[in-house]
Amino acid sequence: MLPKKSLGVILAITGILLFSSKAVMVKLAYQYEVDTVSLLLFRMVFSLPIYVVIAAFNRPMEKVAGKDYMWLILFGFIGYYLASYFDFLGLIYIKASLERLILFIYPTLVLLISFVFLRKKITRKQVIGVVVTYLGVLIIFVSELSISDDSSVILGSVLIFLSALTYASYLVGSGWLIPKFGATAFTSYAMIVSCMAVILHYSLQRPVGLLDFQPEVYWIGLAMAIFATVIPSYLVSFAIKILGANDFSIFGSLGPISTIGLAYLFLGETLTWTQFLGAGVIIGGIVLAEKKKKG
Repeated sequence: MLPKKSLGVILAITGILLFSSKAVMVKLAYQYEVDTVSLLLFRMVFSLPIYVVIAAFNRPMEKVAGKDYMWLILFGFIGYYLASYFDFLGLIYIKASLERLILFIYPTLVLLISFVFLRKKITRKQVIGVVVTYLGVLIIFVSELSISDDSSVILGSVLIFLSALTYASYLVGSGWLIPKFGATAFTSYAMIVSCMAVILHYSLQRPVGLLDFQPEVYWIGLAMAIFATVIPSYLVSFAIKILGANDFSIFGSLGPISTIGLAYLFLGETLTWTQFLGAGVIIGGIVLAEKKKKG
């Protein structure tokens, strides 16, 4: 039997790698002329029954006040609906590998939001890490502008940044709720809220009939729901429970690296040497920013 920590490491790596496949699946689906709202709907609708079943067998760990449920609804809407919507929109305009690198700055946004709204101190090392991270983003952004259409790169990058910002807001705001609900129950409830928000969005907009797409779109939506949403969401929750948030964060840099590799294999995307340099700077900055002050 595997030692507990080894199991946590395996769960962390597997969850991160599966999550990183989402951007590639979205880009593959866009090749079949599916709109953003419909694709997001397929991801969530295929996920919903699984989350409902798991939620039914995982009640909150303690008595939860009504206002806490209201906060959960808010953070589920922000973190899993808005963040996903901005992300899917942004992937229309930029490469999957660039999407993951920009999205990867969310830990620095967590630090900044916590500093502004919760008055949490930021160490000098973390400030340097934030600066280094955004320097890496700037290197990649300038490089991509030199080889792609300016307007599409800017729009796509802004949308992905908004995705990172909303997800970071969710992490900051929901941190105090997870101990009350438990990781599994909170994840299930938040995802159910997100699914409901996407269904409402689709019902109001109704861009295309649900049966008007090519079969590949539905298969990709199903794969995205199971392998890039449901399974990794719980793997990551269990990994954090075993390793702790700080140790888990060490494996976060695998996400962009995995996406770059998958985007190359399945989409034929490539990065310039300058962009690889920027990717290295971003990863180094995140690692530095996430280090806690010892002593």
